[in-house]
Amino acid sequence: MASIFSAIPFVSTAWLAENLSNPRLRVVDGSWHLPPTGRSGAQEYAQGHIPGAVFFNLDTISDAGNPLPHMLPKAEDFAAAVGALGISDGDTIVVYDQLGLFTAPRVAWMFRIYGAKDVHILEGGLPRWKAENRPVTSVATALTPAHFAATLDAATVADLARVLGTLKSGDAQVVDARPAARFDGQAPEPRPGVRSGHMPGSLNLPFSEVVDNGALKSPEAIRAAMAQAGIDPAKPVVCSCGSGVSAVVIAMAMAQAGVDIRAIYDGSWAEYGTREDLPVAIKG
Repeated sequence: MASIFSAIPFVSTAWLAENLSNPRLRVVDGSWHLPPTGRSGAQEYAQGHIPGAVFFNLDTISDAGNPLPHMLPKAEDFAAAVGALGISDGDTIVVYDQLGLFTAPRVAWMFRIYGAKDVHILEGGLPRWKAENRPVTSVATALTPAHFAATLDAATVADLARVLGTLKSGDAQVVDARPAARFDGQAPEPRPGVRSGHMPGSLNLPFSEVVDNGALKSPEAIRAAMAQAGIDPAKPVVCSCGSGVSAVVIAMAMAQAGVDIRAIYDGSWAEYGTREDLPVAIKG
């Protein structure tokens, strides 16, 4: 199922600047920050965003009944939330984030699996936009409600049972996008109650290894990072991370390098790491 991860194209800041006046274009700030940073995507959006952009809150556009962070919502809840932001499934959607390339892939993937077809990611994100002295505004974007016809295509969504089955059968590789120190169990997790370490049998490809200046590295550089991580490019992959965000970054990177990406583990380590009945591996 590599297609969906290789079918969300990047657009340049120049392209976005030229198309900002397109009435069918919807620009989405999909920023979210790890809790220990103390940063707020919503607050930073309010302080300055690309003109016309709306803020997509990963924490609220989620399954409110699930204690795990920003799990995928029901289709009708996603439709209501993005419709209220003025986004329809027929719009051209461009997603960016405040770090360059961190949460935008997760948000873009969400739009695709709920039915939007014309979805893009802004290469370089807000940092590149600002570095080029392009306009930002603190003026709230006027919202005109729209209709988003959402149906969840769950083919690229993995739950815990599917991941455990994959680890047992070995029919695909489970690749974790967290930093090496967290994967190895040498650094604490950013969420309380979550153990350090990794799923036995999983591999580690930190998302920072495939990103450069807010863009994906070249396919050659990505394949080199995969080789360093012991990932077989001819074998399918299921991607995981801390909470299902940076997993989409490495999924898009490896798809660009020709790998068959099967799914994103939505619960990721936030789920697995809290399960005392499941084994955890520590390096060293």
